[in-house]
Amino acid sequence: MPLFLDRHHVPGATAEDVAAAHTADVGVQAGHDVRYLTYWFDADACTVFCLAEGPNAKAVEDVHREAHGLLAASIVEVEPGPVQAFLGAFPTHPVGTAYVAAAVRAVLFTDICGSTELTQRLGDRASTELVHEHDVIVRGALLAHSGREVKHTGDGIMASFDLVSQAVEAAIDVQRSMAARNADADTPFELRIGISAGEPLADDGDLFGATVQLAARLCAASAPGGISASVAVRELCIGKQLGFEPADPVGLKGFAEPTTCYEVRWA
Repeated sequence: MPLFLDRHHVPGATAEDVAAAHTADVGVQAGHDVRYLTYWFDADACTVFCLAEGPNAKAVEDVHREAHGLLAASIVEVEPGPVQAFLGAFPTHPVGTAYVAAAVRAVLFTDICGSTELTQRLGDRASTELVHEHDVIVRGALLAHSGREVKHTGDGIMASFDLVSQAVEAAIDVQRSMAARNADADTPFELRIGISAGEPLADDGDLFGATVQLAARLCAASAPGGISASVAVRELCIGKQLGFEPADPVGLKGFAEPTTCYEVRWA
């Protein structure tokens, strides 16, 4: 059965209010052939994301309408694999339990600098070995900092993190490991990394659209050996022992205005 993720704006709602609404959903869902699986409630952002199985978006919305009348601002059909990769383990609290679980995630992209030139210069086999070295380093950092690989891009990896600070720490580990690798390597190569943070649903209803696009564009704009982070990443890491340097606003493909970003200190 199709899977749907919806977003609600709930100013003033408490964890108990949201738990009661979810209980009401579960109470009437069978009449619409829908099953509400879980939700994420961010009290600070006043947002709720609900995950449900159903025949179509209308049926999922009809449950909310009958149960309590609190309709979602947006709803999209999603694939289980990508949703699990981004959001990680779903909350499994018993129905009626009041809890808070933010849906904000960090998205990280890595990219091998000059990968096409490396392939032309070294040949397919040697360049593939470099990609494998990249994969080992990046996946090791993901494992150490609770990151989840979303997909391999051919010359990089896209990953998701529950905690924004863990994404930055993983990026730092990657660049430090690359520097150690290059210190005595016959064929040194460099990576660039971009990190952004946001909620699952973009304003246009596209799953993870804006967050993913910004991370990818920051990665492409980063200097070789650099880590570029969005303003949201820097703000969500306040109080952590992580260093950020303001960078000049950059023009990013698909973004109408120059984008403010930060460079993460790692050396």
